[in-house]
Amino acid sequence: MNGLFIEFRDPLFGIIIFFSLVFVITLFSYWWSRIKHKEESRYLDSFLDVFRSLPTEQELRTLMHSEAISEKSALIMAQTYYQNGDYEKCIEIYLILLELQKEPAQKKETLYLLGVTYFKAGFLERSQDIFLQILKQFPRTPKALRYLLIIYEKMHQFDKALEVLEPLDELGIDNRKDRIYLSAIAIIRSAEFGVEEKAHKLLALYQEHHLLSYLIFEYLFRHTPDLAWKNLDLSQCEQISDLLWNAREAESNLDIISSNRYLRELFSAKGIVLLAQESNIFEFDVLIKLNIADQSGATLQFDYLCNHCKQVYPFSFHRCPNCHEIDSVVTEALLTKDSFETNNSFQ
Repeated sequence: MNGLFIEFRDPLFGIIIFFSLVFVITLFSYWWSRIKHKEESRYLDSFLDVFRSLPTEQELRTLMHSEAISEKSALIMAQTYYQNGDYEKCIEIYLILLELQKEPAQKKETLYLLGVTYFKAGFLERSQDIFLQILKQFPRTPKALRYLLIIYEKMHQFDKALEVLEPLDELGIDNRKDRIYLSAIAIIRSAEFGVEEKAHKLLALYQEHHLLSYLIFEYLFRHTPDLAWKNLDLSQCEQISDLLWNAREAESNLDIISSNRYLRELFSAKGIVLLAQESNIFEFDVLIKLNIADQSGATLQFDYLCNHCKQVYPFSFHRCPNCHEIDSVVTEALLTKDSFETNNSFQ
């Protein structure tokens, strides 16, 4: 019988004890991690229930006053509502946070987020009041000044918008583009000048600064096409290619078109002239070949890319709707099927 037992002094006994301890510790660690994972999952589920159930304002107030969620969690919750476009819930959370916060620096950040949410939701006057309140207590807040500038611009209060540039200049922030842009918009919106006078003022602004080519030539091609062709900056043809594509055939200047390779290819693709047999630009090349073969059915449409934040829009812009950068539009041509109107007769 003694042969069936291993004495404790035997080395094999120590090895068995060692592996037994490893097994017990591993088993314990495994079950402990399972228990912790379940607890974390239950906490996460209870936290996410706040989003699924869309709590009322009173429920949110009770939840946040009870300290069931931290301030950081509340801010994450607000940001989630913001990203989903539920600005009402987002605003409610920020307003409750402002009641709970005591430190001025915390209030400043929450007020800023509240102002941005009001701005995004389209409540410009409320957003304006929030940013003015921030600037009253913290005058050196560039991001609040920037939003206030854009709000005044959207409300067509260009005098106030230009006033905002002064404190930004004092903070050492380059606002050259904003100043030129606001001056151009003020000219376009002015009731004091006629169309011809506005066109000449905009041209003078462009010739002085060589900025805002899309904004200025958009106005010129729409209202004074002869002046637009006469003063066309050939280096900006690609940026305003949609304006050139949509220009009326009767108003096109064939002398200027024939003098520039890009214009020859664009208008050959459009089918107005046949001054190019091919193009390095794929979309133009396809349309030129179709026109040579006397085929139709394709045309160009345009997307608009912000060169700063890389967002793409189906409409042109002068200030990017996302990052608010000025004069950052890049025009991208896309081949598309041409549409024809058909008249259906009902018998």
